[in-house]
Amino acid sequence: MSPSQKTIRGTQSFVGTMSRCWHRPSLLALELLWRWALGIPTLLVLLHEGWRIYHSVPLEPTGIEHFSLLDPVTAAQILSAIVDALLPPVRAVAVWFLPVFAVAWAAASSLGRVAVLRRYDARLHRAPLRVAALQWLRVLALGGSIALWWISLRHVAQASLGGPQPNLVGYFAKAIFLSLGFFVLWAVGSWVFSIAPLLVLLENKSVFAALGLAIGPSTWLGAAYGREQLRGLRSRLVEINLVMGIVKLCLVVLAMVFSAVLVPFQDELTPAMFYIWWVFIGILYLAASDFFQVVRLAAFLDLWRALQQPEP
Repeated sequence: MSPSQKTIRGTQSFVGTMSRCWHRPSLLALELLWRWALGIPTLLVLLHEGWRIYHSVPLEPTGIEHFSLLDPVTAAQILSAIVDALLPPVRAVAVWFLPVFAVAWAAASSLGRVAVLRRYDARLHRAPLRVAALQWLRVLALGGSIALWWISLRHVAQASLGGPQPNLVGYFAKAIFLSLGFFVLWAVGSWVFSIAPLLVLLENKSVFAALGLAIGPSTWLGAAYGREQLRGLRSRLVEINLVMGIVKLCLVVLAMVFSAVLVPFQDELTPAMFYIWWVFIGILYLAASDFFQVVRLAAFLDLWRALQQPEP
C-alpha cells in the first residue's frame, strides 16, 4: 500500500467511488430492479391490509372528528385512543407479515446484492446463501433496534404524559433526541452487518468468520496483511457509514422541502396534481437513496482492495 493510500481518508475514497458509480448507471438499474421487484408487491399488500383495517375498525369512539393541534392535550389523548383501537388488528397482521417479509427480503437482497457487486467487481465470489443468512441477521438486528426504540418511546410517554399535568414539550424533546440517538447508534453499528456480506464475497469466508472479521479485522488478518495496514481500516468504514447517515438525513430534508414547493399554488392546482408531484418526489428520493447505498458498498470494496495492495 502506498503512503497516499495509507493516509487517504474514507471520505476521499468515497468521493472517487461515487464518481465511478455515477458513470456506471447499470449498477443503480440493478439495485432498483431487485429492490422495487420486492417493494412494489409489499406496498400493495400493505395498502390492502391497511384499507381492510381502516374499514373494519370504528374510529368514531376515539373522537377523531375533534382532533386539532390547537388543543395539544386533547389531540394527544385522541391519538392514544386511535393507537389503542388499531393496535390489535395491526398486531395480527404483523404476526404473519413480518416473518414472511424478512425471509423474502433476505432472499431478494442476497441475489440482488451479489448481482450488483459482481457487476462492479467481477472478481467477487458467488455465495448467495451465505449472504442471505447475513441479511437475515441484519433484519433481526434492525427489528430489535426498532423494538427498543418503540419501548423507549412508550416509557418516555408514560413518564411525561402519564401525570395529572402532561408535559408535551418535554415529551417531544425527549422523543426527538431519543430517535436521533437510536439513528446514530444504528448508523455507527450497522456497518458490521454491511461489511460482513462483502467479506463473504471478497474472501470467501463463512458466515461466522465474516462477522468476526467485520468486528475485529486485526484478529483475522493481522498475520496476512500486517497490523500497520489494518490500522485505521475500521475508522474509515465507520466514517463512510456516518457520512451515509448524514446523506440520508439530507435526502429526507430535501424531499420534505420539494414536497412543499407547490403549497403556495394550492389555489391554482388540483389535488391530483399534488398527489402526482408527491409520488414523483418519493420516487426520486428512493432512487437517490438506493444510489448512495450502492456507493457505500462499492466504497467498502475499494477500501478492502486498497488494503491488499503491496507496498512499493
